[in-house]
Amino acid sequence: MATAYFMQLVTSITDAKTDQDHIRMLIYSAPDIPDRTEYILGLSDRSPLPGIVSAGQALVSMGADVIAIPCITAHCFHSEIESRIPVKILNAIRDSASLLSESGVRSVGLMATEGTVRTGLFQRELEQKGISLLLPDEEDQRAVTSLIYNDVKRGGVPDMDSFFHIKEGLLGKGAEVVLLGCTELSVIKRDFDVGPAILDVMEVLAYSSIAACGKHARNNPVIF
Repeated sequence: MATAYFMQLVTSITDAKTDQDHIRMLIYSAPDIPDRTEYILGLSDRSPLPGIVSAGQALVSMGADVIAIPCITAHCFHSEIESRIPVKILNAIRDSASLLSESGVRSVGLMATEGTVRTGLFQRELEQKGISLLLPDEEDQRAVTSLIYNDVKRGGVPDMDSFFHIKEGLLGKGAEVVLLGCTELSVIKRDFDVGPAILDVMEVLAYSSIAACGKHARNNPVIF
């Protein structure tokens, strides 16, 4: 679902007047890659890294010279992927931190998988930009996990009351912006009005992909 949406997102925001103005995209969807969060949390010994690298190498063999990974938790393996694939691997977390810094944001909240939270991926990138990160409490993190795994991944209707409770909790702690740091949460934003003070990390990745391919977007990523 997230891979298809990413392709749709890139196409919709590219400043294109003709078919030829769009970037060339090769899509490699590999749903059999083991769950990233389960591996990170030690709930599975099946590493997703070999499958991710294999997918990237297949894309390179087909002519890709820039790779975007529309799975935020997979960014945990970014350095290992980058060392094994001889093309540029975009980093949505790093690019989001840069955008927030350029926008003058100094405090953000994060909605993401427990795996992403546990690795400290966002914490490190934001800290380098002088931005503080606020996380949901344990109960709200469980609710984020439920939104991702029990609602969106299963094709169900997300519990929007829960979504807004988590979001408002982070804003109440002092976050200026809440990051949607999981592609399933990006799908929620696609289908529902999530309100202001939101930055969709997958949207940032889409803009970065367009720029990396030498094309232009219709506008810049928006922090609502």
